[in-house]
Amino acid sequence: MRHYGIPEKFISLIRGTYQDMKCRVAHAGQLSDSFEVKTGVRQGCILSPFLFLLAIDWIMKTTTAGRRNGIQWTLFDQLEDLDFADDLALLSHNHAQMQDKTTHLETISAGVGLKINKRKTELIKTNTTADNPVMINGEPIKAVESFVYLGSVIDGQGGSDRDVKARIGKARGAFVMLKKIWGSKEISQRTKLRIFNSNVKSVLLYGCETWRTTETMLGKIQIFVNTCLRRILNIRWTDRIRNEDLWQRADQKPAAQQILRRKWGWIGHTLRKPASSITRQALKWNPQGKRKRGRPRNSWRRDTEAEINRQGKTWSQIERAAQDRVGWRIVVDGLCSPGGS
Repeated sequence: MRHYGIPEKFISLIRGTYQDMKCRVAHAGQLSDSFEVKTGVRQGCILSPFLFLLAIDWIMKTTTAGRRNGIQWTLFDQLEDLDFADDLALLSHNHAQMQDKTTHLETISAGVGLKINKRKTELIKTNTTADNPVMINGEPIKAVESFVYLGSVIDGQGGSDRDVKARIGKARGAFVMLKKIWGSKEISQRTKLRIFNSNVKSVLLYGCETWRTTETMLGKIQIFVNTCLRRILNIRWTDRIRNEDLWQRADQKPAAQQILRRKWGWIGHTLRKPASSITRQALKWNPQGKRKRGRPRNSWRRDTEAEINRQGKTWSQIERAAQDRVGWRIVVDGLCSPGGS
């Protein structure tokens, strides 16, 4: 706390709340005997999340101070890590840099009583043939092709196929858990559809703003949505109904159109952030290195640029338009209309 300039009086007060701290465990209506707690933050204290984040921030700043082991982000700056509470993602260009950063993080963390959980730590290598393991306390970190970070599947080869597959699986699980609601005759279809939008569709489309979509992917998403809607509206498989009629009865837009609208809504929100924002910088970031030979894969950025070009606009015009929320809605309507993309 001294590192962040917090007054000594406040530090003393907080330290006082931790002196001779004891806890009791409640189980089956019974309380255990009290026991002394010498590590960690106070459970249930409103200051605990703040103190924990303060410690994590200090650890990461100390780990990366005086080193340049990150990825080149801007002309003068490197991006060393992405942090959300204790979910940390370290970034480096090569194995030696990653090993140095990991070792230093392990040492600094141990100094404040924290340990890296090796079982929950995974390594992704992109566009490299190197197979050297990164070590934690003398043991190798598990190398994987993809992992889940903040609810989204990060694929070492790029693309969103694995994330979409996982999203459909989670949404299907959410839909099945509510099967009593879908079959209930006491709940109106309107209420069922509202529950579907809030409890199932929100799970399905989580993180869709950054998906690199394909026709096949959109088709799978739409098939799942249509299947759910037919169940909610009690439409049998033998009953023929056009997709457009199904969507109209359920007051739904095509999945592709919803994803596109959410994507451009998020882009506008991001473009209104300060120029120093990492999220905004990511929209124009160019990774270093060489890509493999052959035809380049389609990407989220190429899709986005194609959508802009079809509207006869440039990225600079889009950036300016995003600053006006009212005008931006008009731009998004044009980009997301059936004939606009």
